[in-house]
Amino acid sequence: MSEFQALLLGILQGLTEFLPVSSSGHLEIGHALLGVKTSNNLLFAVVVHLATVLSTLVVFRKDILNLIKDLFKFQWNESTIYVSKIVFSAIPVVILGLFFKEEIEQLFTGNLVLVGSMLIITAVLLSTAHFVKKGNGKITFAKSLIIGIAQALAVLPGISRSGATIAAGLLLQTKKDEIARFSFLMVLLPILGAAFLDLAGERIFSNENIELIPLLIGFLAAFTSGLLACSWMIKIIKQGKLIYFAVYCFIIGLIAIFAA
Repeated sequence: MSEFQALLLGILQGLTEFLPVSSSGHLEIGHALLGVKTSNNLLFAVVVHLATVLSTLVVFRKDILNLIKDLFKFQWNESTIYVSKIVFSAIPVVILGLFFKEEIEQLFTGNLVLVGSMLIITAVLLSTAHFVKKGNGKITFAKSLIIGIAQALAVLPGISRSGATIAAGLLLQTKKDEIARFSFLMVLLPILGAAFLDLAGERIFSNENIELIPLLIGFLAAFTSGLLACSWMIKIIKQGKLIYFAVYCFIIGLIAIFAA
């Protein structure tokens, strides 16, 4: 992987991790278009995902610090309940990651027909969420589990994680700013957990020719673009402009299918 390819893929990851257009789907398309074929694709994916986690931590630093501070009071308070809901929402994706990891990885083989089809499904989800009557509800434990199931479906390349979780929340009549905050915070545990499992596995470092400069460039590009996209996406959700991303996903999905 060249430095330029790492830069483009890093920017692509940072933008699409938060915007409801599927980062995994776009990375698959990006690898296919750029002709990136390297044994360290998995390592690169882990690095740029960690960069977007760092972006989330920076954007929501005040919320996260308040949650941590309240947790150490060791009381069943509002923050403890909120964190419990985040942990509860992670159950579906943890089950998939632990028991179906190899099957999931086999989906990431540059199958543009699959990616395109899943992008069209993302478009349908976003369109449905756009036209449904908006609610003012809060996130309950039941809602957090349903939103967690939506996040688990996003292991498929082309299904947007943020798009699926935000759409699920809006369909459940959740308040816009609340589902935006929950959607971005709930992803921290699965990404960190998946990164730990991958880094703990010897196979990720099986190739001695690890390209450090492209990894660094990809990390910085994903972090910077992730900061911008995360802040932008919060405003987009509040303004109810998801329909534009539905149109985008539908078009890109069709292009991917016909380009396969």
